[in-house]
Amino acid sequence: QVQFVESGGGLVQPGGSLRLSCAASGFTLDYYAIGWFRQAPGKEREGVACISDSGGNTNYAASLKDRFTISLDTVNGTIYLDMRDLDAEDTAVYYCNARHQIVTSREYWGQGTQVTVSS
Repeated sequence: QVQFVESGGGLVQPGGSLRLSCAASGFTLDYYAIGWFRQAPGKEREGVACISDSGGNTNYAASLKDRFTISLDTVNGTIYLDMRDLDAEDTAVYYCNARHQIVTSREYWGQGTQVTVSS
């Protein structure tokens, strides 16, 4: 069974840090474009960061690149998003995504994990 399971969200105080994880099972991440997205209340889903299937190349939303880090454990097929200096504007549901670079209809989303930044 193909699954993309997220974990690590929660409530954090302003200025705090969180690590999100997304584990792929039932498929490998080879030849997939991999990334994190988020959707805040009342807003459209936006891209946060992406990483190549080798883990060697990363790209970030310009406003987040100094505080967020995406990484990939190619052995375990797990994607991470490390977030620091969080503020209320980072409150959102965060989703991981993998889309095959050739068979683009082969796309998977994580179930979403809530991140709430509040004192």
